[in-house]
Amino acid sequence: MIAPRQLFRVVLCLLPFAGSAQAATVDAFAACVSDLREEAARQDISTAVIEESLAQVERVERVVELDRSQPEFTTPFSEYLGRRVTDTRVERGRELLDRHEDLLRDIYREYGVPPRYLVAFWGMETNFGSYFGGVSTLDALATLACDERRSGYFTEQLMAALRIVDEGAIPADRMEGSWAGALGHVQFMPSVFAEYAVDYDGDGRRDLWNSVPDAMASAANFLRGIGWKPGWRWGREVTLPADFPYELSGYDNRRAMHEWKELGVRTAYDRPLSAADAKAALIVPSGHEGPKFLVYDNFKVIMRWNQSEFYALSVGHLADRLAGASGLMNPPPDNAPRMTRDDVIALQERLNQRGFEAGPADGIPGPKTRAAIRRFQKEQGMIADGFASREVLDRLSLQVAEHAED
Repeated sequence: MIAPRQLFRVVLCLLPFAGSAQAATVDAFAACVSDLREEAARQDISTAVIEESLAQVERVERVVELDRSQPEFTTPFSEYLGRRVTDTRVERGRELLDRHEDLLRDIYREYGVPPRYLVAFWGMETNFGSYFGGVSTLDALATLACDERRSGYFTEQLMAALRIVDEGAIPADRMEGSWAGALGHVQFMPSVFAEYAVDYDGDGRRDLWNSVPDAMASAANFLRGIGWKPGWRWGREVTLPADFPYELSGYDNRRAMHEWKELGVRTAYDRPLSAADAKAALIVPSGHEGPKFLVYDNFKVIMRWNQSEFYALSVGHLADRLAGASGLMNPPPDNAPRMTRDDVIALQERLNQRGFEAGPADGIPGPKTRAAIRRFQKEQGMIADGFASREVLDRLSLQVAEHAED
């Protein structure tokens, strides 16, 4: 069988005289959907569901655009956190903790995930169910399954979405969600729904759209399934001594708590760290001038929900706020560069050209990019915090425009 993305590419090559690039794209998408229908049949999805679900799917160009400009990769931490952990959201979250206290306590007893984290995920994903996303899930997933960048992954998600329709959880024409195909109160991807969604209210359906009990229990079941450690928090804000070696930061550089303590790391309230028998990593999302965090194993679990340090830090901080904590002791500076994906690609290319191996120039500022920045900063006599500050960009002769907010 030709994979959907391969077929998509082949059809484009065979249609050089179709009259326009748009016409070629439409024809290629139709051919790709035909291939997806065959794949669904091979996976024993009912003929009725295949016909009902895929007969009218449409390619959504905006979905492709969003897939290439995710805010976790382009927005400064100050802006990302400020938009998601607001006083209004904290107040609303505390109200819902009180309203659903009995339900959340029962789920905690069964799954081991504290209520504040479940409500924090709920707030981050859909603002407590106020907005699930208005994009047809089947349109979004078919669009991405027929796009070259992540065709295999989204083909899998589309097949899982069809199985959700097949089991009767929701009709195809009512399946709407995010541009990436995430569903319901807690925005599960279809494959996560298939494996972890539960019918907690006992009505015979796994309903993540209309049932708060099903949504909260499903979130807890997922977190437990991917390794949540009961009794442990996600992490905490800390302070560092002036001469701290920032090359020790980054999630891949985990150390025992007593080692961090010996290096002079203290809590945000300037108290000694506990001597717990655990390992932690130091995350510095805004450079040495911004907040610093020690993060534990549950932080990695949150990142399995969404592979973004900004997201995981925001979930953890929102959960703390819901439990009564104040804002960050050292808020992130608001003057960080707001880089586009092309800006990040240019940064990675420049670092590679200068001999500071940043990995593939993919526009995603991951661990290799941060490590390359640290090496560059060290050579330049700067504080090696791995942050792409304006000073770093200036010394690399890179210009980053002031981009208007979306």
